[in-house]
Amino acid sequence: MKRFSVGLVLLLLSTFSIFAQNKVITVSGRVVESDSKEPAAQATVQLLSLPDSAYAAGIASNNQGWFTLPKVKAGKYLLKVSYIGFLTKYVPLHLYANMTEKRVGTIALESDAVMLKEAVITAEAPQVTVKEDTLEYNSSAYRTPEGAMLEELVKKLPGAEIDDEGNVKINGKEVKKIMVDGKEFFGGDVKTGLKNLPVNMIDKLKTYDKKSDLARVTGIDDGEEETVLDLKVKKGMNQGWFGNASAAVGTEDRYGSNLMLNRFVDNSQFSLIGSANNVNDQGFSGGGGPRFRNSNGLTATKMLGANFATQSEKLELGGSARYNFSDRDALSTNYSERFLQNGNSYSNSNSRNRNKNTNFNADFRLEWKPDTLTNIIFRPNFSYGKSESHSKSESGTFDSDPFNLVSNPNDFLDKSLWGATDDPLEAIRVNGSNSNSLSESNSLSANASLQLNRRLNSRGRNITFRGTFNYGDNDSEQFSESLTRYFDKEEPKEDDDNRRYTTSPTQNYDYTAELTYNEPIAKSTFLQLRYKFQYKYSESDRSTYDLMPGDDGKGQEWDWHLGNDLPDGYWEYKDKDLSKYAKYKYYNHDVNAGLNIIREKYRFNLGVSLQPQNTTLTYKKSEIDTVVKRNVFNFAPNIDFRYRFSKVSQLRFTYRGRASQPGMENLLDVTDDSNPLRITKGNPGLKPSFNHSMRLFYNTYNADKQRGMMAHAFFNMTQNKISNVTRYNQTTGGTISQPENINGYWNAMGMFGFNTALRDKRFTIHSFSRANYTNDVSFLYNNDTKVNDKNTSTTLTLGENLNGTFRNDWFEFTINGSINYNFERNELRPENNQEPYTFGYGASTNISLPWSMTLSTNITNNARRGYRDASMNKNELIWNAQIAQNFLKGNAATISLEIYDILRQQSNISRSLTADMRSVSEYNGINSYCMLRFSYRLNVFGNKEARGNMRQGGFDGGGHRGPRGPHGGGLGRMMRF
Repeated sequence: MKRFSVGLVLLLLSTFSIFAQNKVITVSGRVVESDSKEPAAQATVQLLSLPDSAYAAGIASNNQGWFTLPKVKAGKYLLKVSYIGFLTKYVPLHLYANMTEKRVGTIALESDAVMLKEAVITAEAPQVTVKEDTLEYNSSAYRTPEGAMLEELVKKLPGAEIDDEGNVKINGKEVKKIMVDGKEFFGGDVKTGLKNLPVNMIDKLKTYDKKSDLARVTGIDDGEEETVLDLKVKKGMNQGWFGNASAAVGTEDRYGSNLMLNRFVDNSQFSLIGSANNVNDQGFSGGGGPRFRNSNGLTATKMLGANFATQSEKLELGGSARYNFSDRDALSTNYSERFLQNGNSYSNSNSRNRNKNTNFNADFRLEWKPDTLTNIIFRPNFSYGKSESHSKSESGTFDSDPFNLVSNPNDFLDKSLWGATDDPLEAIRVNGSNSNSLSESNSLSANASLQLNRRLNSRGRNITFRGTFNYGDNDSEQFSESLTRYFDKEEPKEDDDNRRYTTSPTQNYDYTAELTYNEPIAKSTFLQLRYKFQYKYSESDRSTYDLMPGDDGKGQEWDWHLGNDLPDGYWEYKDKDLSKYAKYKYYNHDVNAGLNIIREKYRFNLGVSLQPQNTTLTYKKSEIDTVVKRNVFNFAPNIDFRYRFSKVSQLRFTYRGRASQPGMENLLDVTDDSNPLRITKGNPGLKPSFNHSMRLFYNTYNADKQRGMMAHAFFNMTQNKISNVTRYNQTTGGTISQPENINGYWNAMGMFGFNTALRDKRFTIHSFSRANYTNDVSFLYNNDTKVNDKNTSTTLTLGENLNGTFRNDWFEFTINGSINYNFERNELRPENNQEPYTFGYGASTNISLPWSMTLSTNITNNARRGYRDASMNKNELIWNAQIAQNFLKGNAATISLEIYDILRQQSNISRSLTADMRSVSEYNGINSYCMLRFSYRLNVFGNKEARGNMRQGGFDGGGHRGPRGPHGGGLGRMMRF
């Protein structure tokens, strides 16, 4: 018995000894800035073993300052926490064998006074800094007019551009989400953030590639990165209520109002936003165009929404709900030239579209960490939409350029002028078409995703399950009538007179189940395995009914026109040639294997995805009733290599390959002639296409000189690209399009950005250069040989933006300019070659005057040159101005007068070029007007620093609205190339 007792004691001691040597203890805590108590995002946290200070574990804090180190053994350690601009802090730790978790609480870092003093003495705020793969812009380095929203600030950022639809690109990459202090703002919706976040709340803007939830938790690169713009709120503003409210009226019946109310307290956010206006957010561009921006019609909008986010050590919640209404009235004129082997075809059109859209969206996000090893993320979303539209168009096709006969051919497209004795275009008309339609639709969608991750050891072994479900239901109907006339006297053809009613209910749902596993196979080397199953179901049933007048066989005559009620018995006249039923069942298996190597200086990820797919299509149209099955095998390789020269300098290379299958309906030998001028056909012989995409990125930053450099290089190539072969019918002026595979398409682009402060840090210079080369290919049908001739169209674009700024406490002055030069070449039709270019130069200033008054103005000359049509070669001198007066206690209120396009020279023209066509479009818009605006800033319960931040400088507020609305705005003479 005694021997047994001694043996048991020895066994227990051995067990405890072994337990003590295992890595079972987790160290966690939070890092904050001592002065503001704000989280220190991406602070470096290292655990050093004593007495030799050897590296034991390390991690970077998340956006809220939290960190959890990989598990370590019991022993004595030194916790080292470092953060740029703050003193490094050391915390001694003694981890005992009987503990599994050590919480060190909140670690407050003190500011590096020497570094801060040096920065204050030698420099103004740098425009942009670089931290590894993150670009950080200082809001205070960019002056915006009083009351400006985020969109105004983004326009000024080096390398940033905003298109006419509100999409943002920074250094050539599209921003997919907007976040506030690391939390999604209204589900990350970019347009909502641009229009509603005031500049005066923003301290810094960071842009980086945010990994998906799966990649962030598991470390497995799933290729679903998205570029985000993350806004950091000014220090002290997370202590209470703050917000803005404004209302404005103007000439040309313009109006605008918006409201934003926020409560930010520690790790909780709540925002309420609302707006109503009939103007664009065109604002003050800061000069230096060229900004031939399109208003694309007149739009009135209304919006109301609420957003919340909160976070604790284990639980993070967020969500939003928003209502949107828009009423758009768009008038457009278009002129296009189609390249043919034997001469060209010319088309002109006028259109008017009135669209009303109502949408409601709600989203929610939950991330729960019940313990240090488990992570659960749940994201449900819901949306409902309703739309009504009325469209009216008139068009004509000509066998020679109609501008050679009349100054504005678009005045002669109405059917009342066809065949008139004084028709100046009679000799060259090929066809004419007038159409009118009404449509309504209702849509409902819901989706949800659930992700569960469990870490299995401290070396990186983990397993993750992820499931998603999506549901969509859409119901639409359309009433239409059209008349098409053909003018070929040698082969006369009857008019196509159509009156139709069409219903198109569709329903779809899909779900996925995904399992991933990450296994450490060597030091900082991981094998990544993933299996994903996906099922998709989609069903659509388009029914078209012929409402043309005539004897219905029952003694009844119809004379239906748009706006009338549907006639009795219309359902007996279903047009089987134009009706279609399609049901898809899609099964996809995705097996992914990857190798991830992580070292102190570099990271290398190599992977390949194998995807066997099975699709079944049930298709019914006219006499066709078939079930088609397709089994394909796709693969997708990817490479991601990053090398870090320092914390502010890195090189990154990525490659991704993707196989794409043609649509099932494109593989059917079916003809769609619902539009007699735009007939489409399927092609059973289509092959899958494969896309190669490569990107090379380098950046560096010198903090002492406030000098940064950034370089991007992109290359894309598509094998077996699917392109339409378009056959032009010279008799009718219509086209017959059929998809075909073609090789030879590729695109290469390079960008280089450079910004620096001069010796006198009040002066800064920024340069952004870019080059883009596109080798586009298409087929031109040769009517003589009856074969498709391959045509190559190349475009080389060279661009440069250069600006210089002087800024002190009360005055900012910027001069800037840009040029974009295009070399356009067409292989089969060299007579269409041209070298158009646009350039712009201008200046802007923001002045803080006495008596709390500010003045902002800019003037820009935009110019076009080198177009074949002399009417396109023109200048536009755009001048905007604003004067604002702050008043009330703490300058809480502002009244401003804003004047846009003072010289009335801005136009709304867009131009496009492909391998087989070029076109120019002009839209209605109101560009020249003035507005009187009243704004009020609210700050309640915030600290003194917050109140000062809200009103300091007088330049960090503002809002400029440009042209849009439901009425007014005409079109001038139709522009050509």
